[in-house]
Amino acid sequence: MPRKKLNAFLFEKDVNRFISGEHFESYKFMGSKLINYRGKDGASFCVFAPNAKDVRVVGNFNGWNGEKHRMYKVLNTGLWWLFIEGIEDGELYKYEIHKQDGSIVFKADPYAVYSELRPNTASIVTELKEYGWNDRDWLEKREKTNIYESPVNIYEVHLGSWMRGENNRFLTYREIADKLCEYVLDMGYTHVEIMPVSEYPLDESWGYQPTGYYSVTSRYGRIEDFKYLIDKLHQNNIGVILDWVPGHFCRDEHGLYCFDGGHVYESDNPLLADNWDWGTANFDYGKKAVQSFLISNALYWFEEFHVDGLRVDAVAAMLYLDYGKQHMNIRNKYGGRENIEAVDFLKKLNKAIFERVKNPLMIAEESTAWPLVTYPVHDGGLGFNYKWNMGWMNDILRYMQTDFQYRRDNHNLVTFSIMYAFSENFILPLSHDEVVHGKKSLIDKMPGSYEEKFANLRALYGYMMSHPGKKLLFMGGEFGQFIEWRFYESLEWFLLKYPMHDALKTYVKDLNRFYRYNSELFELDHKMEGFEWIDASNANQSVFSFIRRNKNGDFLVVVCNFNKGKYEDFRIGVPENCEYVEVFNSDRDVYGGSNFINDEVVKAKKEEWHGREQHINIKVAPLSFIVLKPVKKA
Repeated sequence: MPRKKLNAFLFEKDVNRFISGEHFESYKFMGSKLINYRGKDGASFCVFAPNAKDVRVVGNFNGWNGEKHRMYKVLNTGLWWLFIEGIEDGELYKYEIHKQDGSIVFKADPYAVYSELRPNTASIVTELKEYGWNDRDWLEKREKTNIYESPVNIYEVHLGSWMRGENNRFLTYREIADKLCEYVLDMGYTHVEIMPVSEYPLDESWGYQPTGYYSVTSRYGRIEDFKYLIDKLHQNNIGVILDWVPGHFCRDEHGLYCFDGGHVYESDNPLLADNWDWGTANFDYGKKAVQSFLISNALYWFEEFHVDGLRVDAVAAMLYLDYGKQHMNIRNKYGGRENIEAVDFLKKLNKAIFERVKNPLMIAEESTAWPLVTYPVHDGGLGFNYKWNMGWMNDILRYMQTDFQYRRDNHNLVTFSIMYAFSENFILPLSHDEVVHGKKSLIDKMPGSYEEKFANLRALYGYMMSHPGKKLLFMGGEFGQFIEWRFYESLEWFLLKYPMHDALKTYVKDLNRFYRYNSELFELDHKMEGFEWIDASNANQSVFSFIRRNKNGDFLVVVCNFNKGKYEDFRIGVPENCEYVEVFNSDRDVYGGSNFINDEVVKAKKEEWHGREQHINIKVAPLSFIVLKPVKKA
């Protein structure tokens, strides 16, 4: 393939936009590029190192001695550039940076699109080759879909531990693609969320302490292999969301930290630069080059890899100057705790993405009560269109871990979320963070006997699926893995040989499909008219009942029994005087339950109950989730 010729005029324009924080495709000229320059094939190198005394390119081609390959300063921009003849695809390289104090550090390229497999840390000269995408139908469908009124049910995956090969080896992106696609399709999820794939040195960080923001981790294969994974999912109508970490980066010597002897990416103020809780460094969002770097990186995943969304990690840590340092009096120029530069950056980021990408998902992991997170920038919001509902997650897990006899005293943990459920566009997450570090797996959090643990979990999943908001479940939760998630080995798929685990998987599969095929459960997720309590105050029995509606006014009646009471003739007020049929019950024997179900048509009685003119009487099993649908006569 003939190499691209360098256009000096375009390069000058790129430089000016980059240093002003307005270049949102900076990866197209930064880093290493295989080009033809003045009739010679080789590679250009471009790096931002404004504090360096000298910068050189080193690699196997010069014995890792940069004396012959000193880079040129690009005026007073802080950029350095060099063309080296004869460089081929696959060449290893780093930047040899000479600091002002005379010391030398070897840095990986912040804009490298591929890197060595850890523990090696060199960047690799690689061309972003044209990939033959086959997902046009999916992208066209995404452009036309109103995501707010659609089912969104996300399966969160860590590629290195979802499934492994022989001798505990990593599966490749292509191996994962075929297996994961088949599994997710069968289970009925709408999206996959992949934990960070930007190159990172330490497996134990799960990808949340990156060094190579543009480098697809080489743990599982090459760039085109990762594209194959996304393409395969799209061809099967499965959306792809990536975890993205613009809040902090690791302090390994070859990474971004103290990049050129100065503070290129982090703040010059150590109090703001250091992230003590995580042993990392925070980005300085007021720096223009950082804005170009991060916004370009976000768009890189959309444009080059066709992802459908980004889940932005640790937004709360970005928004507050004193996050993790509350004992210190860190304030902005107005006396507040808010990180003004971070707020402006997030608005700029989301504005850029929504202007350039059709119908993206921009999801904030934001754990505080910061207002208007999912409101457009022009309406005073941060510009995301979804936010993880951490309040719901913390409350419901605390409730579900409470022993049965004390649940009546914690009733408000279930009801409180509806008070704010429509203040933002929420996703209900049961994520990886809830099944690590001694928190126990979801099934192991549940009180009671072996059978009661499973019944509890089925009831929790049913309640989650019928509560307003989109859904997310971390891998392994769908079949009740008892041990906490271990990043260094496969999920315990052998558990599916045991009846209760296999039955739970069947339940989740059926529940996912029930959710997708009943618009009452998702069409009005973000509007109050889509939800109505029937009885929110039955603390003594720990039974909750409510209605979900769609835009046409069709409704479902939902009953959640979170205690061990068994009721032959449980009375519930209903909206209409008609017949009702049970359309879902978590206590079916195929799900591991006792089959205490309503298998006959239930006729409403014209007698007031729960403030309604009619009611029905139904069977309610212990620790169960039940859905009833009205039968309307033609």
